[in-house]
Amino acid sequence: QVLPVESGGGLVQPGGSLTLTCVIPGNAFTRNAAGWYRHVPGKLRERIAGITESGSITYHEAVKGRFTISKDNAKNTVYLQMEQLKSEDTGDYYCNLYDYKGVPFRSWGQGTRVTVSS
Repeated sequence: QVLPVESGGGLVQPGGSLTLTCVIPGNAFTRNAAGWYRHVPGKLRERIAGITESGSITYHEAVKGRFTISKDNAKNTVYLQMEQLKSEDTGDYYCNLYDYKGVPFRSWGQGTRVTVSS
């Protein structure tokens, strides 16, 4: 199984912006929801943004109003535009497809690290 490939992370100052990109190979991309997940040491990985195959979008309360998820079906790519970044946004970011129960079902990629610090 080909893994998702995330990119775009880095070091950014509080209040700054970053855009993450993820390519999820395979035909399942257009038939399933895609989400961005964040893992912080000591905590479980959690979904912070999701977009269904029909384009319905949900956000975790912690990022609502600051992050924007979008996708390009022709490129099997999902994006996460992050603005007004805070130190608590620091973590490893992953993408995955998830089923109707909200359960991610592809193997995890390497992720991309976001560090928000002055």
